Amino acid sequence: MAPRTPCPIEVAHLSKRYGPVRAVDDVTLRVERGEIYALLGLNGAGKTTLIRMLLGMIAPTGGTARVLGADVSAGDRSAWARVGYLVEAAAAYPELTVRENLDVVRRLRRLPAGPGDIIDRLALGPYADRRARTLSLGNLQRLALARALIHAPGLLILDEPVNGLDPAGVAEIRALLAGLAERQGTTVFLSSHLLAEVARLATRVGILHHGRLVGEHDPGHLDRHRRRRLRLATRDDAAAGAVLRAHGYRPEPAGPAGLLLADDRALAEPERVAAVLVHGGVPPAELRLEEEDLESFFLRTVAARDAEGER
Repeated sequence: MAPRTPCPIEVAHLSKRYGPVRAVDDVTLRVERGEIYALLGLNGAGKTTLIRMLLGMIAPTGGTARVLGADVSAGDRSAWARVGYLVEAAAAYPELTVRENLDVVRRLRRLPAGPGDIIDRLALGPYADRRARTLSLGNLQRLALARALIHAPGLLILDEPVNGLDPAGVAEIRALLAGLAERQGTTVFLSSHLLAEVARLATRVGILHHGRLVGEHDPGHLDRHRRRRLRLATRDDAAAGAVLRAHGYRPEPAGPAGLLLADDRALAEPERVAAVLVHGGVPPAELRLEEEDLESFFLRTVAARDAEGER
């Protein structure tokens, strides 16, 4: 029987305190091989602190962390050979070129060949012979990702991996990480504040708030629980509301003008709503579906958790 592949990341009751401040508070999570797990949180939520504990950069106050089957302890870098990582701001040797920076990493990791295709994979070809200090923030981020990927690790731990990239660059990195997970079984654990991007990339999402993991969801859950409503505009909102209520709908005022419908029947068949209004003599001038953006969903989720904590 083949040996069991160790779980890439196992965290149990992990905590980190700085005096009275709980940067990470009793976090338990597990990330399986080939997953893309995204940790979402506002600034100061504890995302970077958690990542630094996973990499043995700081010691936890309590709890345990295991990476690739091995216990993590502060100062122990044994897992780094099998992990690609990017923590906080992208860093490089400023007076060395992109190619030279990657060659330093290759030598430190005792890799047998040069950077290979990693320069092309991160779209750094035009900048390969430029000094790192001349790079834009986006290209410096690409270089940091190239350093993390150069040894083809089975686990990537990335703190805000698309920071500074333009929309095209974000899409490229998304495709790269998704391809690594799908084709090579690479596990990706990342933190981000780009909620819409995370929903397109991650296979599972954890929400970190005030150091606590307040929820874990698959992208489908996020999509299903985002608020939706129909927004209507008519020449006579009062008459339109009466027509809709007569047919069992529950319209609500949409500010000074217009109506909102949030019941399931209206959302499932907006064309029937339009037909009801036409037959009632108040045809809609506007009828559109509005969806809650992911940032609003996130803020609503953590606000609900805060309210629970106050009771």
